[in-house]
Amino acid sequence: MKKALITGVTGQDGSYIAELLLEKGYEVHGIMRRKSVVDYGNVAHITDKINLIYADMTDIVSLIRAMNISQADEVYNIAGQSFVATSWEQPLVTTEIDAMGVINMLEAIRTIKPECKFYQSSTSEMFGLVQETPQTEKTPFYPRSPYGVAKLYGHWITKNYRESYGMFACSGILFNHEGERRGKEFVTRKITDAVARIKLGLQDHVELGNMDSKRDWGHAKDYVNAMWLMLQQPEADDFVIATGETRSVREFVEAAFACVDMRIRWQGSGENEIGTDETSGRTVVRVNPKFYRPAEVDLLLGNPSKAEQVLGWKREISFNEMVSRMVENDINLVKAENVSK
Repeated sequence: MKKALITGVTGQDGSYIAELLLEKGYEVHGIMRRKSVVDYGNVAHITDKINLIYADMTDIVSLIRAMNISQADEVYNIAGQSFVATSWEQPLVTTEIDAMGVINMLEAIRTIKPECKFYQSSTSEMFGLVQETPQTEKTPFYPRSPYGVAKLYGHWITKNYRESYGMFACSGILFNHEGERRGKEFVTRKITDAVARIKLGLQDHVELGNMDSKRDWGHAKDYVNAMWLMLQQPEADDFVIATGETRSVREFVEAAFACVDMRIRWQGSGENEIGTDETSGRTVVRVNPKFYRPAEVDLLLGNPSKAEQVLGWKREISFNEMVSRMVENDINLVKAENVSK
């Protein structure tokens, strides 16, 4: 039985990879931070099937202890301060977790079990001000946020440990991946939660930032499968994981409202743009400049051909199915929330 250690196990990706590994017969260990109130997040339904270890990415002693306890054959480093907007508000914390946390984990592995395979969650935000489209494993990086810069350190230190120490250490350069377990602070989940509340008459409208930002959106469940495939290869390497399709925030909004039979008509432009429901004439979307980034990332579009050819990976969940799943899930959650009141 293989043993795996997952950092950030309570989050979206951590919970999906935990479920995948359990299905494959792994002994699964997960790292979670101690809080004043115990919060199992997205793994509350499988706490009896995984072994939870209290540790912190900024505390190398606790990570060494986690490696000692788990004796992991594979480590999936999913932990991180992953909200770009927060990285401007808390740049040092973001750096400590997303940059230094990676080298702490690598050192813990090198100290306890250097033959352990390591997966690092890198991000398309490292491309930032994109130098070419679509982006591949060879595209130069140009991060445009403290988050992107911190993740770039994590990406390069992973590559350095692979080349310097011969460790099986690889990075998945994951483009935006969403799902029903996405945090509500992220624009996609903010949209689908708002659509559910507007449809149920509990909210008037949703306020968003740059409607022209374009992203390559896939479902997280597909992307964690790529993580696992990377650690099953004979040699470690880095891979772009993406859909090869890009859509604007505006298009995401339209797709989400379409799930509840609402068609959006746009008026105005830039900071003055609004979206109205064609049937009722109500304004359901407003642009608010406070949600603009200090430095915008206008376009992200990945080329997953290397992952498809080498890993045999392919996306299973389409964009429209992903949005539909998220909206349906949020409608059910909002209904349950109001029944319990």
